[in-house]
Amino acid sequence: MNLKMFLAAAAVSMIAGGAAAQSVGEWRTVSPDNLLVIDTSKGRVLVELEPRAAPNHIERIRTLTNRGFYDGLKFHRVIPDFMAQTGDPQGTGAGGSDLPDIKGEFSFRRGRDSGFAPVENSGPGLRGIMGSLPITTQPDAQMFVTADLKVGAGGLFCPGVAGMARAGSPDSANSQFFLMTGQNDALNGGYTTFGRVVQGLDVVKSLKTGSEAEDGKVADPDTMTRVQLASAMPEGQRPTVRVAAPGSAPFNAAVEAARAARGAQFGICDVQPVVEVTGG
Repeated sequence: MNLKMFLAAAAVSMIAGGAAAQSVGEWRTVSPDNLLVIDTSKGRVLVELEPRAAPNHIERIRTLTNRGFYDGLKFHRVIPDFMAQTGDPQGTGAGGSDLPDIKGEFSFRRGRDSGFAPVENSGPGLRGIMGSLPITTQPDAQMFVTADLKVGAGGLFCPGVAGMARAGSPDSANSQFFLMTGQNDALNGGYTTFGRVVQGLDVVKSLKTGSEAEDGKVADPDTMTRVQLASAMPEGQRPTVRVAAPGSAPFNAAVEAARAARGAQFGICDVQPVVEVTGG
């Protein structure tokens, strides 16, 4: 079998056999350093940060959060079935922090130990879940022919995904971010994904929306009353989040339920994290 045939066969095997064949733990606990706790005027939203996808953006989010920068800021731009944007101290979409802009992190290198589970085969790559983030990537078999034993990957803008807002330049992200409430493939590869809502997507969807004529500008916006990393909260007050590991029985059951419900329309964005939250 030549290399091209081997890689194709490996990709098919991953989809057909499913990630259940992998030896994985059923659940993993989100590190408190990677759990962003956003209290809003409509309720609490928990976001799992994914440093493997966007380490520089995660560092920025952590830095500003620990400064209290996000406390009291508005969801100034909210478009139904698309996203809710915040993180601007001016509340207009034109502001940012005093820190320099960040270079875009639209793709990353994924190793064999990433815990990735394929969900669908889409074009030249696989679509699946890494951690709680939906991604597109080359199959593991491709790692055998790369110098770093890794393959390229990129986040997908599905409901719940957290992305960094930017201006026209791809390297102009600063403090503003948005939480997806719908799927928007046009953003894939051009905006940085840095995490995903693991609880409270219903809260995000309940935020006051803006006028379509004004590109989602909200006249009387809801606010983030307080934003904290779970690691900065007293132990007795911090939430603990467990997520079903990609490839585990609970994860596979959720994928198959979504596949059955959606039929021929099924896609990666139909798969939401399977989560248990205690405390907080």
